[in-house]
Amino acid sequence: MPRRLIKQMTARFQPAVDAVTNHPWTRRHLPALSDPDLWHLNRRSTARAVAIGLACGLIPGPLQAVGALAFCLVFRANVPLAVATTFYTNPLTIVPLYLVAYEYGMLVLPSEGHAGALIPPDIRLSSDGLHDLFHWMAGLGPPLALGLVLLSLTLATVGFFAVSLAWRWHTVRAWRRRARLRSLAA
Repeated sequence: MPRRLIKQMTARFQPAVDAVTNHPWTRRHLPALSDPDLWHLNRRSTARAVAIGLACGLIPGPLQAVGALAFCLVFRANVPLAVATTFYTNPLTIVPLYLVAYEYGMLVLPSEGHAGALIPPDIRLSSDGLHDLFHWMAGLGPPLALGLVLLSLTLATVGFFAVSLAWRWHTVRAWRRRARLRSLAA
């Protein structure tokens, strides 16, 4: 695909910085929101944004985008890309991701859980059944919480280095291609 066509396609998806920074709700945060790294795609801001989006994607509920925005302001990463990257968690992927996070946490805290801890007890509508359900859910807590932190850090690290390496590979390939074309023209 020609480079100009790719730039035209990505330019459509980049927000107009003036439209964002001139909004009444964002004017008071203008110095922080006017940083070019927050809105333009470059190697550093893109890698940071993917890492932030992957890390914040495991935050429960609607706080993913808010967390991604806050981390983007701190680490000067591309805001739209970080928020879009959080969407890897959705109703289809959240349960498998939480299961992986629980098992990841069990690797570090094996004494906190037991074999078959993910299988809920027989739930009866009695005080004993609700008591068993509560203890089952409480037993998932420490391994799941630690696993979510470890999984988000692992995904962020892998995402950061994958984007950095892919960007570097693409740049080197483009340099070599241009050098080859210059040598053929000469």
